[in-house]
Amino acid sequence: MESIKDKVAIIGMGTTKVGERWDAGVEDLLYEAASEAFADAKIDPSEIEAGYVGGLSATHTLNRVLKLNYIPVSGVENACSTGGDVFRNGAMAIASGMYDIVIVAAAGKQKDAGTTGIDMAGDPSTVGMEAMIHNGSVPRHFALYATRYMHHYGYSFDELKLTLAKIAVKNHKNGTLNPKAHFQKEIKLEDALNAPYIAWPLGLYDCCANIDGGACAILASPEVAKRYRDDYVLVKGIGLSSGWREGRMSQKYSFTMFPENVKAAQQAYDQAGITDPVNELSHVQLHDAFTVNELVDYEDVGIAPRGKAPHLVKDGYFEMDGKIPVNTDGGLKCTGHPVPATGLKQLAESYHQVQGTAGPRQVKNVRYSLAHSQGGLTGSFSTIVTVLGPRD
Repeated sequence: MESIKDKVAIIGMGTTKVGERWDAGVEDLLYEAASEAFADAKIDPSEIEAGYVGGLSATHTLNRVLKLNYIPVSGVENACSTGGDVFRNGAMAIASGMYDIVIVAAAGKQKDAGTTGIDMAGDPSTVGMEAMIHNGSVPRHFALYATRYMHHYGYSFDELKLTLAKIAVKNHKNGTLNPKAHFQKEIKLEDALNAPYIAWPLGLYDCCANIDGGACAILASPEVAKRYRDDYVLVKGIGLSSGWREGRMSQKYSFTMFPENVKAAQQAYDQAGITDPVNELSHVQLHDAFTVNELVDYEDVGIAPRGKAPHLVKDGYFEMDGKIPVNTDGGLKCTGHPVPATGLKQLAESYHQVQGTAGPRQVKNVRYSLAHSQGGLTGSFSTIVTVLGPRD
């Protein structure tokens, strides 16, 4: 497999304010995010050669909203990892040499779905309906990982609950530093511990909000990027792994890890030349749709030993001033989860961290930043791991 390392540059990114955006439709959110990305890149839309947009039905929307003059636009849909996959497709188009500059964008309107959470109506092939048929609800599915992790590694209920609560408290604290996050309020440990249950043992503060928002990136070849800015950010590695419903079909499925995470991370590390993620990664964005997601993901991407992540959480290892700050923007927990756009939104935080423009959230001396995007249910996930770094 050929490496994508240093073949793709990010020259601009934009994100919307995430929240209950009753004032905006999908087109408005795409325009808002893209306008910020164009301004960041100091580029005119007429210079864009191709586009990739999250959601198969949105392909014509991007050209219409941004008036991109009949350029080729492709739609990408990959459940909750759609944003990461949109970025991956645009990056591959640049790395192949077919285009010099492309736009990748996505927006989600979860609050207009007509239901709460992820839309459970419509085509039975949709992820939402799959969640209802196979698991009853999305929180119930991820609760399986929490109960199994607790049993497998010998943690008591109180120990697990305290660990998950600390993750929630950390992300709420980080969210107060992000003006675009939906939740910008700290919570106390007892708030998380005593919250009503959504799907035992997951409580209210263990679950993210499905919400509205959009994100956009402008990608270019490094040679072209130099014409636009000195502080462009380079893609160092991208890994994608998709499962096969192993959790629904095999009694050997552990429910203590996501194999797709492990494989995608290793692909990205191999391309980037990372052999020791604990000491080489400076910053990490994880798909914390639920606090147990973040807990298991620590171990899957190799920044915590198997079964030991709760000890590191207790020691503040992943906090803003810890060894490896995780979800410095508040994560999905506090920024919200506008499903198609989430992966791009995570990449935007990594982009700003590498560039040194994250403001009060800035991590010192960032070498590599990892953005992890995960979509799917019950042992059938698609995980995308992207590693970003500064130009040499």
